[in-house]
Amino acid sequence: MTDLLTITIGTDPNLGKVFGLLITWHGVFTAIGIIAGVWLAVRVAESPRVGIDPDTGYTLAMIVVASGIVGARALYVAENYGDNSSLDSMVDIFRLNEGGISIYGAILGGAIGGWAYGLLKRLPAAAGADAAALGMLLGLAIGRIGDIINGEHFAKASDLPWAVLYTHPGSPGFEHSFVVGPSHPAVGYELIGDLVILGLLAFVWRLAPKSGVIFCLAFLLYAVMRFFVSYLRLDSEEPLLGLTTPQLVSIAVIAVGLPLLALFLRRQEPERRWVSPLQRETAATRAERRRRLRTGPNP
Repeated sequence: MTDLLTITIGTDPNLGKVFGLLITWHGVFTAIGIIAGVWLAVRVAESPRVGIDPDTGYTLAMIVVASGIVGARALYVAENYGDNSSLDSMVDIFRLNEGGISIYGAILGGAIGGWAYGLLKRLPAAAGADAAALGMLLGLAIGRIGDIINGEHFAKASDLPWAVLYTHPGSPGFEHSFVVGPSHPAVGYELIGDLVILGLLAFVWRLAPKSGVIFCLAFLLYAVMRFFVSYLRLDSEEPLLGLTTPQLVSIAVIAVGLPLLALFLRRQEPERRWVSPLQRETAATRAERRRRLRTGPNP
């Protein structure tokens, strides 16, 4: 009877090869998630409340994505350092072609890279971080669809009607399903959690909170959600107090995020004036005309 209520996933995790490159469902939905997340972040960033022009927004988004990739690999290497014969040097962080990433590392790496670039270029970093956080949640949710299809994240056994069973021999979850049976769709819970948090923050955004508040709430709510979902997952080490690495990172994020949220709530909101690309071009043209009037025409 339990099997009748189980969600069976028999999809091949690999779609095929294109010019020798293996295409997987995980990779496809990761790419779609990045594209959708960047699109949403830039759309929010170019609004008058944030004041970042689209060109700068896309540049910032690329910095966030690149930093996120490095962060994802870095935390994975740190978490599995010494446990895998292929992970015996911190140089392995840059061996992205060998696979193995941490979604938490991607989130933290992207945040650090984005904040650093925004402050360096004197952009409205806090408001830009709000926009990036909304895009991040959309991207994470879409990317989790690929994780569900692939079955690469193992979870505890379950007899709930939405428990999943992987039946394709090529799936990373095939052997786990054979041994354990139906299990919790833990990454599915994370997908739902990401969308719920995104919906809540979209509502808060309409209330026009101070810059930085959306960013802090996104990280705090995600940390709480990930902390409890991690109790169902079986694919992480427990380095301290019986807590997994994602749970320990969640505690650290909450410890940093709460005082940061208080800081953004208390600080004076800086004034911003959005300047469109056309306005920038017009201002540059006027400046050039004034320069020519002062110096005369070029010989």
